[in-house]
Amino acid sequence: MYYGKLLFKDIGNFLSLIILYDVMIGNQIKTVLLLGILTGVLLVIGSFFGRGGLMFAGIFVVAMNIGSYWFSHKMVLMMYRAKEVTENDEPRLYKLVREVKDLAGVPMPKVYIIPSDNPNAFATGRNPSHAVVAATKGILELLNDDELKGVIAHEFAHIKNRDILISTVAGTIAGVISYVAFMARWGAIFGGFGGRDGEGSNILELLALAIIAPLTATIIRLAISRSREFIADETGARIIHSQHGLVNALEKLHSNVKDHPMRFGGQATEHLFIVNPFTKGAFLKLFSTHPSLNERVSKLKELHL
Repeated sequence: MYYGKLLFKDIGNFLSLIILYDVMIGNQIKTVLLLGILTGVLLVIGSFFGRGGLMFAGIFVVAMNIGSYWFSHKMVLMMYRAKEVTENDEPRLYKLVREVKDLAGVPMPKVYIIPSDNPNAFATGRNPSHAVVAATKGILELLNDDELKGVIAHEFAHIKNRDILISTVAGTIAGVISYVAFMARWGAIFGGFGGRDGEGSNILELLALAIIAPLTATIIRLAISRSREFIADETGARIIHSQHGLVNALEKLHSNVKDHPMRFGGQATEHLFIVNPFTKGAFLKLFSTHPSLNERVSKLKELHL
């Protein structure tokens, strides 16, 4: 019972810290701290199973995420029916991508088009040398050149900041926590769950491990996603020395996505896009992959470039 109460207390403290950090500190520091908190949750719940159980879960989920890190961009492009295009196919898009590439100082990414009226874009790839920028047909029709350039700069910011790697690390830790919770649920079903140092099972520990711990991990992972969006907004604006195009683009995108939601793909990948491509929003900020439009626009307008 003691360890169950301790875990509830620790998780409550972690959630309080997330809310505090969301208000008081910079997004780069926030990412580091949230990753630290996520690791702390992992260590707390891992102690219930001992070194062997946690190591098994860690190896399994790390292997899964390494594969995801190297190959997920191919799966995502297939999921959204994206087709690679040449400069002859999309001269306007290529021109803007090349301009931003020169300003950002990174290699030229591959360029893909997604056949959807949903106005959106995303960047993927495991590093700047293997990057992809994908844009929908809808965003090309909706935005003018300045606005589209702001969006492309935002995506280049994700590439420069290695956000794919950061999201993979966060996903790996959260995945281990979820796997340990899965082990706890099966242990409870078959009567094989035991507390530390030979203690018997108790309902408080089971609830904390099976439900609250993975929920907390998800909340932290989403907070990291939101912080990286803020950073990409700012970095992108600094790359092209202007925030005005991105501000106008975000306002148009948020308004238009509601009328043209993405008809294929899946919500597991919504964090990749510059705005959520699906109409269903999170009922709480803690469960959103993206900051609100007002927050993003407000922070961008505060920049002195």
